[in-house]
Amino acid sequence: MPDRTFVIGVGMTPFSKPGTKDGDYPDWVKEAGQAALADAGVPYSAIQEAYAGYCYGDSTAGQRAIYGLGLTGIPVVNVNNNCSTGSSALYLARRAVRSGMSDCALAVGFEKMERGSLGTKYTDRTNPMDKHVVALGELREWEQAPFAPQMFGMAGREHMERYGSTPEHYAWIGWKNHKHSVNNPYAQFQTEYSLQDIKDAQEIYAPLTKLQCSPTSDGAAAAVVASERFVDEHDLWDRAIELAGQAMVTDVPETFSERSAITLVGGRMSARAARQALEEAQVGIDEVDVVELHDCFSANELITYEALGLAAEGEGHTLVDAQATTYGGDGPVVNPSGGLISKGHPLGATGLAQCAELTWQLRGTADDRQVAEATTALQHNIGLGGAAVVGIYRKAA
Repeated sequence: MPDRTFVIGVGMTPFSKPGTKDGDYPDWVKEAGQAALADAGVPYSAIQEAYAGYCYGDSTAGQRAIYGLGLTGIPVVNVNNNCSTGSSALYLARRAVRSGMSDCALAVGFEKMERGSLGTKYTDRTNPMDKHVVALGELREWEQAPFAPQMFGMAGREHMERYGSTPEHYAWIGWKNHKHSVNNPYAQFQTEYSLQDIKDAQEIYAPLTKLQCSPTSDGAAAAVVASERFVDEHDLWDRAIELAGQAMVTDVPETFSERSAITLVGGRMSARAARQALEEAQVGIDEVDVVELHDCFSANELITYEALGLAAEGEGHTLVDAQATTYGGDGPVVNPSGGLISKGHPLGATGLAQCAELTWQLRGTADDRQVAEATTALQHNIGLGGAAVVGIYRKAA
């Protein structure tokens, strides 16, 4: 029988605007990694293998980063899965432990980014998202706007046309996540805006304004994953949070056959990953108390409500109408960290920052962000091109 797996330590740096953070990526990984090891109460020598996630860097940047924690000769694997890179590193660390090949593994994620919207780095070879770009171009004409917000903005427009959501629904999500991040010392933005501020911000691609879009960021995050045997032998039950279910899904036939922008930006991937992770954990979506999901743009948060099963298809905006996904609402609190929109989005670190937030939430140590009596959590991280990773966390029992 596969071993149970537990997150026993997490750490992260504050996320910062590119070019404003002291040091370099090895310094940030050292800071986040040492924090995770201290949180776990284990030395680096206990780590048997490591997975390092990043998108922007040379081939063995993962080794260079992790060597700041020690030189023990363990396997170090570099991971790149677009915006789901951090969760992909965590996925591999958990698989190593769950298979019994290792008792204790480390996942780190980091990014040193450039300012401004993401662009193509290699123009002399096939773009990994060429199929997505062509398919989206058949649905809507490309406009003079940054590429990523156009993709997710197209999904928002489709939802408005099909199901009746409005720009106000997307603005509320931006407002909510900025409000949440006021209480997060790790967040790139810690300013509370009015709903009118969100609406009046510079339009990037309708219905998205600048304050509904995640920024580029610098930073790092890390998690230590251990087996039940390791937790027991080292008496770490006071800090262990079970990673009870996890799934990664890549693009499916419907991605390109449905002729839907919502599907092209990962709707079906996310739904399938959520079903698999919930089934493995034997948890119903109605049992989830807190969620960290991939709100790269407010439109993606809304369509992800539906993909995860928090709302029926076409009804994600009803959660906004009910203000269900913030403190005091009827649904799980979504993105108490501020999400990508306000916490920041250093691609390789994002999934592990989500892991850190949910670990703190289930331990009851999230300070002013704490979701009352949280016992079960869900993590959703997506990268186009594509990979969706969903994880289910719960208090150890």
